[in-house]
Amino acid sequence: MKTAYSWLKAYVPGLDVTPEEFRDGMTLSGTKVEGVTRLDKNLEKIVVGKIMQIDRHPDADKLIVCQVDVGGALQAGGGAHGHLLQIVTGAPNVKVGDCVPVVLAGGKVAGGHDGGPLPEGGIPIKAGKLRGVESFGMMCSIEELGSDRNYYPDAPEDGIYILPNDSKPGDDAVALLGLRDCVFEFEVTSNRVDCYSVIGIAREAAATFGKEFCPPVAGGHGVGGGGGGGGAQSVGAVMPAKAASHSTGANPAQAIHDLLKVRVDDTKLCPRYVARMATNIRLAPSPEWLQRRLAACGIRPINNIVDITNYVMEEYGQPMHAFDYDQLAGREIIVRTAKDGDTFQTLDGQVRNLDATMLMICDGEKEVGIAGIMGGENSKITDSVRTMVFEAACFDGTNIRLSAKKLGMRTDASGKFEKGLDPNNALEACNRACDLIALLDAGDVVEGAIDIYPHPVGEKTIPFHPDKINRLLGTDIEAGFMLDVFRSLGLKYIPDGKTPVGETSGEETAGGKTPGGKTTGSGDFAGAAGGATVASGGASKGDPGRGNADTNADANADTNADANADANASGGHVGAALGTVCIPTFRQDLECEADLAEEVARFYGYDKIPATLPSGAATTGGLSWKLRVEQLARRIAEHAGFSQSMTYSFESEKVFDRLRLPADAREREAVTIINPLGEDFKVMRTLPLGGMLTSLSTNYNRRNKDVRLYELANIYLPGSLPLTELPDERMQLTFGMYGAGDFYTLKGVIETLLRALGIPGRPAYDAQAGKPFLHPGRQAAVWLDVGSAGRAIDAGTTPQVAGSGDGAAAAGSKGMGGAAAGHGDPAKGAAAVGRICIGYLGEVHPETLDQYKIGDRAYVAVVDMPLLTQLATFDRIYRGLARYPSVNRDISMVAPKGTPVGDIEAVIARRGGRILESCELFDIYEGGQIPAGYKSVAYSIKFRASDRTLEDKEVQGVMEKILHGLREIGIELRG
Repeated sequence: MKTAYSWLKAYVPGLDVTPEEFRDGMTLSGTKVEGVTRLDKNLEKIVVGKIMQIDRHPDADKLIVCQVDVGGALQAGGGAHGHLLQIVTGAPNVKVGDCVPVVLAGGKVAGGHDGGPLPEGGIPIKAGKLRGVESFGMMCSIEELGSDRNYYPDAPEDGIYILPNDSKPGDDAVALLGLRDCVFEFEVTSNRVDCYSVIGIAREAAATFGKEFCPPVAGGHGVGGGGGGGGAQSVGAVMPAKAASHSTGANPAQAIHDLLKVRVDDTKLCPRYVARMATNIRLAPSPEWLQRRLAACGIRPINNIVDITNYVMEEYGQPMHAFDYDQLAGREIIVRTAKDGDTFQTLDGQVRNLDATMLMICDGEKEVGIAGIMGGENSKITDSVRTMVFEAACFDGTNIRLSAKKLGMRTDASGKFEKGLDPNNALEACNRACDLIALLDAGDVVEGAIDIYPHPVGEKTIPFHPDKINRLLGTDIEAGFMLDVFRSLGLKYIPDGKTPVGETSGEETAGGKTPGGKTTGSGDFAGAAGGATVASGGASKGDPGRGNADTNADANADTNADANADANASGGHVGAALGTVCIPTFRQDLECEADLAEEVARFYGYDKIPATLPSGAATTGGLSWKLRVEQLARRIAEHAGFSQSMTYSFESEKVFDRLRLPADAREREAVTIINPLGEDFKVMRTLPLGGMLTSLSTNYNRRNKDVRLYELANIYLPGSLPLTELPDERMQLTFGMYGAGDFYTLKGVIETLLRALGIPGRPAYDAQAGKPFLHPGRQAAVWLDVGSAGRAIDAGTTPQVAGSGDGAAAAGSKGMGGAAAGHGDPAKGAAAVGRICIGYLGEVHPETLDQYKIGDRAYVAVVDMPLLTQLATFDRIYRGLARYPSVNRDISMVAPKGTPVGDIEAVIARRGGRILESCELFDIYEGGQIPAGYKSVAYSIKFRASDRTLEDKEVQGVMEKILHGLREIGIELRG
């Protein structure tokens, strides 16, 4: 943002520091000055001269010899005769009696007459002869003074700049032209919306240099309603005539509600809309002071009406727009969104394509402007305008930013709106514009204002803990100084149980003089400040770092009790809050006590804050339960020879086809990214295998052998599409491998992980996993018995739950990969019963391998980490060395070929009872001695009792139970 130093001084009249001191002071207090441009750079010895006589040059037809009165600017000699100075010029536009800027011999001008780039050191002017006639100076064009016709529209295109006739010869012409000034360019951060205005910068300057802040008072000419930001009014409310306090500038014969109607259809996108009117518009050039201030901001003056709206935008940071009242159909303004497919021609002549998200300003028949961005060609102000409507509104910043981006246009107004303006500033800015209309005699202001503000934004409060601020900063600053800083910034202090304390005359506070140079507060204010100093002194003096340093979380405490609890928990002491600080709505960046501490620090001086060591009570750190589970999963995977991989969370929709998912598969219901990097990154993944198989493919095609990879990453499962809530982000542990190893390698890794997590029981495997991307005969779902897990599983968060016995999905569960199986209520805390599916594994289907160009068998496994986090116990059960001998039995059975050995082991475990210690498969045989369709399975079973030696009779009884159970599932002993 740019503004002139003279403009700032108008609102901080006591500001008398040099531009360099101003730059340094503002930068150190947090308002960084990016650059300083002196308007009088290289302008030396330039005075007002009045042409008293003109003679033709004896030897040049295009030159004239002028005798110029330069007042007392000359000493004797040097071509002067009294006050007259002889100057030879070729300017065609001068005549006797004109007052012009004259640079004396030995002086400098900023540039050449052609208006080209300004030389760094300027152009020195010397006395000399032009075609034999002596010339002791030079009359200046506006380009030679370092400016141009954009900012001095009255300057001739080719000639000397003519000063007002009442200019006094010998006076400083640079000052007369308003060039004894400098322009500061400020780097304003996006959270300091208030500093995108001259008033906001001036407020900061007053606080920085301890001067009085005197902002303009809107409504001072009696033409607007009320002035101070305005209270809340119902939709369509009109400022009462009494509030307008009209004087000669207002038009008492008419009121705005008799002439105009305003309707806002979307108060979320337009929380406030203010309209005022002026009649008998008299277009004319703006006065020089206004033109100079706009020029300093980089805005070209046009006419009084346009200049007023631009002036208020820079002064208040509130963009404004003006409409020709006679061009508004139905004498009505409607704020609504556009329709998809609409087109609109803006003031720059371009036709814009609109959609239903863009907010428009309309009359009774058509759109007349894109809200917050630019008006329409159909609402252009012409020289014939007689009555005008002035708009000052607050629009949703996000909507304005997105609309401007879609339209490919960014204006000064949209740049301010997208930061999020203070809606309480709109009425005051509109009143200020009406003040200027009256002041410049640009029209007659209509009584009252239409102010649609259905949901007023109120001020927020923050508890004031001086000792917490000192602890956070590591300082020993008195509370009185803190309160003085707050007052100078426009913040109000509210002692406990009292009304806000304003500025009154009286004695100085305990903290000394205020940064603004004014006395602050009444007796209550001073007493509170003094009390705060005493209260905070014991906590901060001598050892500002005593106790644990406050954090932003502590600073966010909303009550004294919370603040004390935070401090006690951290080993420190925080006194009770000494009231609260009321934050005005223009300071949207102040949200917690840490923000108040920052305000104190930047005006106290960062260079004064001592370096201190952190202090506080020692605490025991550690990983959360979830992170412990993930850390162990990484460790197990890496011990098994797997290397960690990382892939993108977004992928192409083509992945679903490569994985051979059916058209109606739930996994195809993915979250679509609005602004993807490309077609290959269009959706959020619902399965983790796309990235894993791509990584395996890359390694295979680079001829890397025996590759093993794992990844811990989220998948994103939407509850419904289009999205109404955030998707379920579930972390999956994914394994992928080819080369050495097979299905059973991955099976072993999963079982090792479950044992390491302390999850009791052995997993079961279901060959009917139903994964189309896996080989139909070489895949399995991994199931756990929840009852044996030792922990209740929340049915509302499990991917897949099956009831014991039949494998039916329990209500409230979700299928692995996002397939919903019911609608439970996890908030009720109901535990799932039976078995639970924690993942799947298998060999990748040959057609899927072809899609990923992998020419070897590949195997993958996926485990749901949220389930493992719930099931994990990290328990280790200690068993002493066996005191009694074991009894071993080997059995060989003939089973149908399709019977999984897991079913056999389940029968053995169930019938073996407490004395069963282990059973191990040691042989599977299929051959000529076995009937077709059958296989031979042999197990070694070990029995042991912890309190006695087993007898053969007891072991034989258990074996009979086992054999009976096996017969029930069609398995017989091998003869």
